[in-house]
Amino acid sequence: MKGKSIRVRLTANFVIVIIVTVAILETLLICIVRQNYYSSLEGSLNNQINICAEMYTKYFSDTSLQDNVLYNVDAFWNQSNAEVQIVDRNGNIIMDSQGSIVQEMAGKDIEEALSGKTGVWVGYLNGQKVMAVASPLISDDQIAGALRFIASLSAVDQDIAKTEKIFILIGLFVILVVGSISIFFANTIIVPLQEVTAVAQKMAAGNFQIKSRKTRDDEIGKLSDTLNYLADEVVKRERLKNDFISSVSHELRTPLTSIKGWAITLQSESFQQKKTLNDGLNIISKESERLTHMVEELLDFSKFISGHIKLNPEDVSLVNLFEHLHKQLTPRAVRENIDFTVDYPENIPNIYADADRLKQLFINILDNAFNFNQPEGHVHFKAEVQEEGFKFIISDNGCGIAADELPLVKEKFYKGKGSRSKNGIGLSICEEIVSLMGGKLEISSEQNKRTEVVVILPKGGRADA
Repeated sequence: MKGKSIRVRLTANFVIVIIVTVAILETLLICIVRQNYYSSLEGSLNNQINICAEMYTKYFSDTSLQDNVLYNVDAFWNQSNAEVQIVDRNGNIIMDSQGSIVQEMAGKDIEEALSGKTGVWVGYLNGQKVMAVASPLISDDQIAGALRFIASLSAVDQDIAKTEKIFILIGLFVILVVGSISIFFANTIIVPLQEVTAVAQKMAAGNFQIKSRKTRDDEIGKLSDTLNYLADEVVKRERLKNDFISSVSHELRTPLTSIKGWAITLQSESFQQKKTLNDGLNIISKESERLTHMVEELLDFSKFISGHIKLNPEDVSLVNLFEHLHKQLTPRAVRENIDFTVDYPENIPNIYADADRLKQLFINILDNAFNFNQPEGHVHFKAEVQEEGFKFIISDNGCGIAADELPLVKEKFYKGKGSRSKNGIGLSICEEIVSLMGGKLEISSEQNKRTEVVVILPKGGRADA
């Protein structure tokens, strides 16, 4: 596992990049050095041969080339330490400073010299690598032959080899130094990552009080911020869940206590009067319905959270739905002295959605509007047809929601601070239903003034619904 660590891979990648870079640079430098050495030698030979060729033209051109070779040859080869050859106009070597005259010659420099140009050739002559420079010899504006200087490249190649060794040693030193630096730089990335990993492991073990230390404002720093935010959210959700369980336990205990109390009361012979019996049974029935409603709400909430809820879309008449809501809630509005109105266009089209979930959505929101209202208040339900779907607005002039609570009311397990707040899953269920239908739910409120819930749904629902 250690061999596959980020530190090893990162360092290895750095070193590979360094080696490739140094190799390319050294190859270029060695080529440049070789070219400079060869160019320097070529320039030296060119200068020497031009002097000799000009000397021939000025002082010896009135004598034939063969006579000059016999009587004035020192004027040519004493001007240079290189091997000197003189070639006639037919390309035959008629003089060699080394003492051997060979009819065969190698190199294209002679051909260029006999054509009136200065020729240069690098190759092997008698098994030795040489550089040859040839220049034409002019007599009476005619090319009488060619003068050729030949220099061995063995000394030059030895100097180049020494330079190459120095470059290679420098390159190895650079690789060693930069490789060490790359390990240091790798550690500047790996060590913070190891610290973040250690904190994440402790969080995974359940310690959410620990915080990841942010040392730099980079990606690792952002990762530390994300981990800290995650821990805060987990702690917050855990607290909300505990509050939710406490609240639900309390709300479940209330009807159970009432049911148990009246059951014990009705068992007593002293409370067998018909009126008392009817009152007790009526209370037991209502509390049982209330308890059933809370349990069903909890089951729905559990299904939404686990993702097991499935919509059964169908063509739903919104007119019939609104009339049903109006009939169902009007008695409550009359009982609580609240003005309840339902407003919608007469020709409002049908919607393709789950009828039961749609009814559950609106009843949950309207129930909140009634719960947090007061006598002589109002609850208005308005529907509008938009280009891409429907807009449903439920507004009331009740106690409203505090500004600091407004962003939290749709969160799971959240229970408001007010005395009327219940278990805190109604709006969470509404949010899940709207999300499954491909719409959105927005809430705006002013404390002690108003609350408005806006639900926007598409006409045809979601394809995956």
